[in-house]
Amino acid sequence: MSEQEQVKVTPAAGRIGAIIEGITLSGDLDAGTVGFIREQLLKHKVIFFRGQNHLDNAGQEEFTKLLGTPVAHPTVKSKEGTSYVLELDSTHGGRANVWHTDVTFVDAYPAASILRGIVIPEAGGDTVWANTAAAYELLPQELRELADKLWVLHSNEFDYAASSRAVSTLGKEGAKKYQDSFTSTIYETEHPLVRVHPETGERTLVLGGFAKRINGFSAADSARLISLLQEHITSLENTVRWRWAEGDVAVWDNRATQHYAVNDYGDQHRVVRRVTIAGEVPVSIDGRKSETSVIPGAVPAAAVSAK
Repeated sequence: MSEQEQVKVTPAAGRIGAIIEGITLSGDLDAGTVGFIREQLLKHKVIFFRGQNHLDNAGQEEFTKLLGTPVAHPTVKSKEGTSYVLELDSTHGGRANVWHTDVTFVDAYPAASILRGIVIPEAGGDTVWANTAAAYELLPQELRELADKLWVLHSNEFDYAASSRAVSTLGKEGAKKYQDSFTSTIYETEHPLVRVHPETGERTLVLGGFAKRINGFSAADSARLISLLQEHITSLENTVRWRWAEGDVAVWDNRATQHYAVNDYGDQHRVVRRVTIAGEVPVSIDGRKSETSVIPGAVPAAAVSAK
């Protein structure tokens, strides 16, 4: 990498996250710099770049293409004038205040996400990431052996961005409109609870807000076990919290993390824009692949119960 002497990498927390200084992101980075960014991403799971105010939507998309193949959200329309940019606007449902891994309701969910700060509240609106590879390694052996065997059903029928906590901001009609868009097509996917990372070989836990139930368990037992594992994944020792500024860019390995946008900024405006990179179908430790069922035009259970 031609500028490697000027580049500084500073860990942001003990188990996850690093701040990279000395790189100006664009679609024109040389192969050495791109390789360095990928290396740091795999190592730290989420990496942060300050002061990238020069990036616009097109520049964000072009930078993303250096890391992989951009992919649009399967149900939510991209921002007008772009191919892949998903805008998360706090006034239109963009408050993702549930722990989740992006788009796990499909089989080949994104490998990585690139998020750019556009409008940031004066206080609040941080994002927190958790390391699902470290969480797996830190499980007690007996629980790890159980997790290795389990499969979990994920679905977008639960919309993390328009949950009941968003109603106070959007109103009932606004929240319902956003949820109807998000669930215009319902996806249900069975993922292994433990997947093998295709690049590092690490084992990671696949859960988060789209996980509905563990196959073969009663609803009550499934909920208890998911809750136990989620608390383990998101323990404070396994997380990093980022205080945004306009122009910040965060890039995370979506195959080895969960994240949570803290909804503590009231009626202040918050806008971030995300581009995701196409991922691979997860593979379990015994070689089985995830499988998706698509239900076009299905009416979400939440919508039925609301009538």
